[in-house]
Amino acid sequence: MMIQERLEEAFQYFGWVRIPDILHQHAEEAAEQNIAYTAFLDKLLQEEMTEKRSRFVQMRTRMAHLPFQKSLETFDFSFQPSIDEKRIKDLATLRFVEHQENLIFLGPPGVGKSHLAVALAYEALRRRYTVYFVTAHDLVQSLQLAHQNHTIKQRMRTYTKPDLLIIDEIGYRKMDDTAAHFFFQIVSERYEKGSIILTSNKSFGGWGEIFGDSVLATAILDRLLHHSSTINIKGESYRIKEKKKAGFFKPEPAEEAEATE
Repeated sequence: MMIQERLEEAFQYFGWVRIPDILHQHAEEAAEQNIAYTAFLDKLLQEEMTEKRSRFVQMRTRMAHLPFQKSLETFDFSFQPSIDEKRIKDLATLRFVEHQENLIFLGPPGVGKSHLAVALAYEALRRRYTVYFVTAHDLVQSLQLAHQNHTIKQRMRTYTKPDLLIIDEIGYRKMDDTAAHFFFQIVSERYEKGSIILTSNKSFGGWGEIFGDSVLATAILDRLLHHSSTINIKGESYRIKEKKKAGFFKPEPAEEAEATE
């Protein structure tokens, strides 16, 4: 068997995906620059590990159902001065995930709650945590459908198994009794076992309306808030800011006249 055939067999046996593409190039460089064997091998293995990590994150990202790709680096903290940047960066260490604690972002639409939630989710994926993202609307629909189809146990595992569960946009839709009951079960089963990041446009005082039962809302909040951090964001919507820049929000003539007086 020729050496190239033996190498290809080894590549396949070990499941290497990057080394086959770079081996000959690095071998030529090593020969020309008189690189030590160990340094040559180290360079190959480092590139293989980097590629494997990248593919792993890509696969886990698809499985997490994240709606878009965002990072903390692209978040405009200067536009939302109510957010403590140091606190967010401390949350990005993911100690709260390590300790099975929760994180809740409250604030009006468009202030960056989902951006921050997704950015932390990507950081968790890079740290090899399992993540699952779902909007509250899709969560309710999936629970109702699973209940009707008698597949609720399997569906519940989708929401209770990941290290980090993100539930986005709580409060835009009231839950019926069935969905509220299963939501409580999800929170209860994850209590001190897995982390939840939750975003909502309603303060905690309005959650009785969301779940249709103030007693149930209190029980949910009791478990969510016991080990948690809450970030209350106050400010203008990013989307409205962009519309203003584009000139879609122009003052009325009367307002312009008053401004010049």
